[in-house]
Amino acid sequence: MSDAIKIDIWSDIACPWCYIGKRKLENGIASYGEEDGALPVEIEYHSFELSPDTPVDFHGTHEDFLESKGFPREQIGPMLERVTGIAASVGLDYDYDHLQHANTVLAHQLIHYAKARGLQLEAKERLLKAYFVEGRQVGTIEGLADLAVEIGLDRDDVVRSLSSDEYLAAVRADQQTAVAYGIQGVPFFVIEGKYGVSGAQDASTFAQVLRQVTDEKTEVGA
Repeated sequence: MSDAIKIDIWSDIACPWCYIGKRKLENGIASYGEEDGALPVEIEYHSFELSPDTPVDFHGTHEDFLESKGFPREQIGPMLERVTGIAASVGLDYDYDHLQHANTVLAHQLIHYAKARGLQLEAKERLLKAYFVEGRQVGTIEGLADLAVEIGLDRDDVVRSLSSDEYLAAVRADQQTAVAYGIQGVPFFVIEGKYGVSGAQDASTFAQVLRQVTDEKTEVGA
């Protein structure tokens, strides 16, 4: 049995709560890691598309997009202010004015490509920051290739991989597993294959679950 605690995370690049949840998880892991007997934590991200029908070339504002999804226009501004404030509380500077909506299936393929080369966590962070903070394009092969270079990946090979849908089957497999788990919203965290944590919970919640798993592993190994 591995001493490491495994956390599988289903999330989407275009999900504001996924980036917030990522930071809260990281803060929870950091807090847990300062305790005696803390175990290493291994993280693996899995694909989930919140809005698979989003076009690559959506040119409206974020408000336009949300309105097209059924949100009342008058509620959108206050909602975005709330999300932006919560993001700021964990050090994320969301910029909805410059956000470029995108279909995320190619971004998920890039994360799988990066995972195969030991750079999954770097790819996930880079894409989330590009989308929510920098207003970069994360829905096109060219835009994703530009970002891939920044984390040390080979641009030409990334273009080859994305152009051929090399990791599309892996993306679909993740989505099928989400269905099997009954996951309907993200972020969703599965810890040690048996504990599910839904949503961007507080760092203390993640730390508590990690402590519980540590105690169980300790008892089994005793």
